[in-house]
Amino acid sequence: NHLSFFSGFGPFRQYLLNSSWEAVKELSKRGLGENINLQIMQLPVVYQKAKEQVCKIWTTLQPLLTVHVGLASSTTALIILEQCGKNKGYQERDACGFHPEGACCVLDGPEKIESTINMKTLWKNISVEGIDIILSRDAGRYICDYTYYTSLYYGNGRAAFIHVPPLSESVTAEFLGKALQTIILAMLEQCGEQRE
Repeated sequence: NHLSFFSGFGPFRQYLLNSSWEAVKELSKRGLGENINLQIMQLPVVYQKAKEQVCKIWTTLQPLLTVHVGLASSTTALIILEQCGKNKGYQERDACGFHPEGACCVLDGPEKIESTINMKTLWKNISVEGIDIILSRDAGRYICDYTYYTSLYYGNGRAAFIHVPPLSESVTAEFLGKALQTIILAMLEQCGEQRE
């Protein structure tokens, strides 16, 4: 029975209800089939705390895959598949007013780390009715990117990051949960192929 781990984020700026966490909760209700044990966690929009939680996931649970979901406030109806995490350039302050030491995730870490999931292949083979999906190689140098890099670093690349839009009339938590389910089942299929 494989464990997969999912995280969304807590309240963020004007978004008291963070769509990423609502989507992850919805995904958890739906599940990913019998042989995937799905665990979820809400991460705070705080660098250090998010990092500690992510380290804990990898050291204690060692999941097959960890998928982090974040809110992209700039998009209205886009789901963004992030291919890699970047180590440096974290100048923006978090919810507690801090930014990381040296503005980087891991002091001697590589410049960027790619996910073992090939997002391009995923993107080519997948469609979700009612919303566009795009690829990205820049997760934005904030908590999302920071969390992603940290997870890729400790998880040897077995992490993925998906940006979802804010909740709206057309983009409900239920809709996002269903979209995540479709995307993540395709990711897990890719993981399975890589293992064989």
